[in-house]
Amino acid sequence: MTEAAGTATSLATLEERARARPEAFGTGALIVCESLVRIYQSEGVEVQALQGLDLLVRTGELVAVVGASGSGKSTLLAVLSGLDVPTAGNVRVGEWDLMAMTARQRVAYRRTTVGFVWQQTARNLVPYLTAAENVALPMALAGRPRRARRADAAGLLDVLGVGYCADRRPGQMSGGEQQRVAIATALANSPQVLLADEPTGELDTATSADVLAALRDVNRDLGTTVVVVTHDPGVSEHVQRTVAIRDGRTSSEVLRRTTTRDDGTEHTVAEELAVLDRAGRVQLPREYREALDLVGRVRLTLEQSHIAVHPEHARTDGEDAR
Repeated sequence: MTEAAGTATSLATLEERARARPEAFGTGALIVCESLVRIYQSEGVEVQALQGLDLLVRTGELVAVVGASGSGKSTLLAVLSGLDVPTAGNVRVGEWDLMAMTARQRVAYRRTTVGFVWQQTARNLVPYLTAAENVALPMALAGRPRRARRADAAGLLDVLGVGYCADRRPGQMSGGEQQRVAIATALANSPQVLLADEPTGELDTATSADVLAALRDVNRDLGTTVVVVTHDPGVSEHVQRTVAIRDGRTSSEVLRRTTTRDDGTEHTVAEELAVLDRAGRVQLPREYREALDLVGRVRLTLEQSHIAVHPEHARTDGEDAR
């Protein structure tokens, strides 16, 4: 090949790349939230619960979403469960476009694609049904044969470690047992995603650890994607990835991985990262802002390998002194 031909080929390749459309945000992810906005009207006051939130969750992940009260985490869970519709943006779970679903499609989505566990144990289970009957109820609504329902319900209760509760009603079970039966009920129709809203909020420390262990087992053994919403930072230590929400946007993430030391022992390494959203926004930690008195306008400088943020009154190295 001549040099001229090689140059022409290179130029053609570059032009083709320039014309190619960029890959869609969230391609390959199971849960995609892009610029998600949810605005409520309460007594004439506009409340912005979600303010352009971006979030991606891959198949098989175990994720905790944490944030203070009013940060928007419960609104996010309501949207992902199909119980609420956002004001603007895009949200997809699997093949379902949650912005465009009809009422009938929402019922089908909640019945087949997502399982939900509430904080209040009384909301998760029908009080006059046994544990086995509670787990079998979603299967019956989905049209599963009676014999298959009985066998599958027993199997799920065994997986969650509460097979001995099969013939007990909720009032005959402890709080931890009720939550594990609730998880089994949420998994009755083999959903792709299990959503849990403060699942340990009404439990003591030891029982909470049991419930979190059950969620990890479900994620590992059944391959179910699990998203847990909580205000308890201690829960985040039990998951692979923690997403923090502040003021209706994702602000930071903590990623955990297991590494092996030179002596062969394993330990967990956690790394906290800020989140740069689709609009180019990043939330700086409060302690950083206070330490440098970053208020209002700031100066940005592009360095060789990073971007520097300076207080407005600070002079950068490249600025002429006056």
